[in-house]
Amino acid sequence: MKSRTILTLIAVFILLPAITCTAQKADISGEWKLNKEKSQIAENLFLSKITLKLKPDSILTTRVYENQNGEEYSFDEKLSLDNKECKIVIYDMPRTTTATNTDGTVSIASTTTFNGNGGMEDMVAKEIWKLGEDGNLTLEFTNKMSGQELTGKYLYEKVK
Repeated sequence: MKSRTILTLIAVFILLPAITCTAQKADISGEWKLNKEKSQIAENLFLSKITLKLKPDSILTTRVYENQNGEEYSFDEKLSLDNKECKIVIYDMPRTTTATNTDGTVSIASTTTFNGNGGMEDMVAKEIWKLGEDGNLTLEFTNKMSGQELTGKYLYEKVK
């Protein structure tokens, strides 16, 4: 009877941590750099680097956008992961963003208002961030602006 109890306790102590580890969400936290060879860059301005700090209730991003001339533009954004609107201003452009985290996949939806050719214009963006089995981070996005839609997928590698 004692040996059965001991075996049961040993099994619980071995299996419980294993179950806990496998039930955790994938953590996309870290500093990531765009792999340009494995990404289709069709825009004049693209997200070349991103630092993500994922917490249970929020995500902090530091985004670095780069243009075709190599000039970089960065901004920080802290988002709650409960789909509540977060508002910031980026280089005189108001941005409203919502975010959720489902099993380690972070979905971000934003509207950025800027002064375009015909006056004030909105860029509506949807992003899905997730870790691949290879440990790389993917960004699937859809950007809508001026009646046009651009979709794509970027691959990011962790900066060591």
